[in-house]
Amino acid sequence: MALSMSPTHRVLLAWLISRMLRRQRAIEEEPRTPRLQMYPNVSPRGHLATLYQDLRRHPEKFSQFCRVSIQTFDKLLEELRPGLTMQDPNSRHSLLPEERLLVTLRFLATGNSFESLNLEFLLSKFTIAGTVRATCDLIWERLRPTVMPTPTAETWLDIASHFEVTTQFPNCVGALGGKHVRVRMPPKKGSGPYSLKKYFSVVLLALADSRYHFVAVHTVADASKADPRVIRATRAGQRILTSQLSLPNPRPLPGSTGSPLPFVIVADEAFAVTTNVLKPFPKRGLDTRRRIYNNRLSRAQHYVQCAFGILGSKWRVLLRALQLDVDLVESVIKACCILHNYLHVHEAVEESTPVMERASECFHDMPDVSALQVRDMFADYFMSPEGAVPWQLSSVSGGH
Repeated sequence: MALSMSPTHRVLLAWLISRMLRRQRAIEEEPRTPRLQMYPNVSPRGHLATLYQDLRRHPEKFSQFCRVSIQTFDKLLEELRPGLTMQDPNSRHSLLPEERLLVTLRFLATGNSFESLNLEFLLSKFTIAGTVRATCDLIWERLRPTVMPTPTAETWLDIASHFEVTTQFPNCVGALGGKHVRVRMPPKKGSGPYSLKKYFSVVLLALADSRYHFVAVHTVADASKADPRVIRATRAGQRILTSQLSLPNPRPLPGSTGSPLPFVIVADEAFAVTTNVLKPFPKRGLDTRRRIYNNRLSRAQHYVQCAFGILGSKWRVLLRALQLDVDLVESVIKACCILHNYLHVHEAVEESTPVMERASECFHDMPDVSALQVRDMFADYFMSPEGAVPWQLSSVSGGH
């Protein structure tokens, strides 16, 4: 049955239809403007190439933009070029190696979101995310064997010698510490990775020498196993980290005729004490002997905290709350640590300290002592004439 309409309704319907048709024709005839958001792996080659060349004409601006000098950028590019050269048959454009490295360094230097970098590079956030992930993994795989190699016996002795000169802590081969890198709450994780610092984080465990150089790093992404929260996670990472290190055999402390002591790593209260990992005495009821020991250990352990400070000031992505997948956050952290060491070698002025002992030195067998006994033996040595230093008495006088 046909629906009857009044003449007024017919006129109104005809007017609405004609209005819709005119609007549709106007939309079709309107000139299209290019969008900034493009499909993945589609690069506006001209924009990036122009930006890259303009930056190279201003070395100071280049260094501010990606936190490395032009010379270091070129060295880094040559080492990574084979892995950065990618051919994608499914894309109309592909990023040049220079562009991939530039985008990644800019992200690590600022920590800006992929949406923000979209406007800066005229690339889609999917292209930027894929580029950052692939380049960070490449930096870790290609550069780690050269800038963070597995230490040898002579390397450990050189580290120990430098620690002894700078901190008067003998047989010390590194300072162990942890740094929280904030992340937004991962989906479907509940309150698992929520740490004592009241935010979600991935923990970076690092062993640093007295030149602020990272000797070894490890990331702890699952903080849900912490007791409370991150403490147990750091202990699990500590076991993984220290089990990978082959330390030299024990030797007597300088000037001492007592039992040989092991080479040790200094850490703070969050870590578990072992025969090779020393941490401070509890702060309550400290006598002079324990206070001096804590003071000497704190001076040595401070180097890893300084290394974290240098790392964060250079690569500010580690200071942001990252809204990324946890595995990508781990890749970013490891890449930043590798770049930290890389710049330490290529841009910083190395401090030359003579190696006091050599790997050919005759070491002694370690007697069967517990971890707490090792700590007590170091504390006794610091109170002896052979291990005391002039400043230690003044540093603890009047201390509580």
